[in-house]
Amino acid sequence: MNAGERIAYVGGAFVPEATATVSILDHAVLYGDGVFETVVAWQGRIFRLDDHVRRFLRSCMAVALDCPVTEDRLKDLVMTTVRRNGLQDAYIKWILTRGSNGTPLMDPTGCVPNLIIMARPYIDRSSPTGLRVKTVAIRRPPGHVLDAHVKSLNYLNLVMAKIEARAAAVDQALMLDVRGRLCEAPGFNVFVVTDEVVRTPRHDVLRGITRETTMHLAAELGYQAYESELELYDAYTADEMFLTSTAGGLVPVVEVDGRTVGDGEPGPVLSALQNAYREALSSARWSTPIG
Repeated sequence: MNAGERIAYVGGAFVPEATATVSILDHAVLYGDGVFETVVAWQGRIFRLDDHVRRFLRSCMAVALDCPVTEDRLKDLVMTTVRRNGLQDAYIKWILTRGSNGTPLMDPTGCVPNLIIMARPYIDRSSPTGLRVKTVAIRRPPGHVLDAHVKSLNYLNLVMAKIEARAAAVDQALMLDVRGRLCEAPGFNVFVVTDEVVRTPRHDVLRGITRETTMHLAAELGYQAYESELELYDAYTADEMFLTSTAGGLVPVVEVDGRTVGDGEPGPVLSALQNAYREALSSARWSTPIG
């Protein structure tokens, strides 16, 4: 292996990322059949690794996919992947595919799951000045169709939402559920702040780790923070609005459907939460040392 070459874990071994392969008969390729998880490392520590691993294993259970390694072994493999790539600040993703049974058919009988782990230098998805977002026609499917609690590889509806937003020349899509309630942005949870009360949608959303962290930090800072049914009205009239994700952290929204949010700049509640989140990222309380 050449110095500086990225290393990935695929098929039970560490290999150069450039030579890593997945079968064209893998159900992940054929049907988007698999689950994944994303974490970040900051200053040599992985943020909330235990929580991400547990959520990943819940996704596996929900789709009847057997993880080929134990919880402790998975954590060890994730940390080893980061170390093998010589990273202190990293974007880390692992994927479990359904695998292949040697046929291009939908029947999963005999498929052998394939665990993939990769690490890259930290990918910054933040926006200091704020995002312009637009509601899109693509809706987040309800739980009885495709449960948002599962971080599955079937993200086509999110990709289509991003395509629609890009065609409208805005920064991000804002997705509604099938009843027209605020839901998510592709890859992000949504928050609104009104009169210093922090709220986030309750229905048909991924239970984001950063979302959960934000609500915890908000409570510690003395703000009311809770899940709620939110309508577009709540976004249009909010004092502040922001998105949360593992890679982006807490990202301000300054415009929704052409309407300025608050005074058009990131607000004071978000600023306080961002400061608390940055401290949490590398704290011993919230993170695990790479070793």
